[in-house]
Amino acid sequence: MTQLDKTQLAKYIDHTYLKPEATSADIAKLCDEAKEYSFFSVCVNSAWVPFCRERLEGTGVKIAAVAGFPLGAGAAAAKAFEAAEAAEQGAVEIDMVLAIGKLLEGDYAAVGADIRKVVDAVRGRAIVKVIFETGFLNDEQKKAACRLSEEAGAHYVKTSTGFGPGGAKVEDIRLMRASVSQNIGVKASGGVRDFETAMQMIEAGATRIGTSSGIAIVTGAKGEGGY
Repeated sequence: MTQLDKTQLAKYIDHTYLKPEATSADIAKLCDEAKEYSFFSVCVNSAWVPFCRERLEGTGVKIAAVAGFPLGAGAAAAKAFEAAEAAEQGAVEIDMVLAIGKLLEGDYAAVGADIRKVVDAVRGRAIVKVIFETGFLNDEQKKAACRLSEEAGAHYVKTSTGFGPGGAKVEDIRLMRASVSQNIGVKASGGVRDFETAMQMIEAGATRIGTSSGIAIVTGAKGEGGY
């Protein structure tokens, strides 16, 4: 099994707080924890990007913002605008939710176009991770989502929002890793709350971990729940 020390493991983690009731104090704590433990990034709703930019200036911790979150059912132009605004304000990664309903009904052209609008909106400023919400999908739909994401120019495929059914599963990470080229990252998110689970995801092919339990993961404690 892959062996990583605390510092190496921290660089896999997008330290995440996406609850609608988040306050300035919550986001400040998130940023301060990310600085203390040298996590790769904080992942927040887009309204918090300017706050995080100020709090994290000069630290090396990056900012990821979600778009079309958590439903993925908004207009493609709205997702693209949200992503572009977040990039303008300092986000260097965008985690967008794909058009789940369109994927389920087989309208792959619409799914691909939706992703491409976001990719184009932030080109040269931010990378794009595409959230599938795998709990709604069968394996063939997951494979299709991988293909569509890569064809649209996305940089990562990602399992879950943490708000839908299920969460990250080792078998899904393996399938997603096998369904994209090595140029594309794979992010495990939703229910990854302890060291053992995080390491299982990385061993299966995850190159990033989205979690609100980053401290528990790097310290070997048990996460308290949440994303």
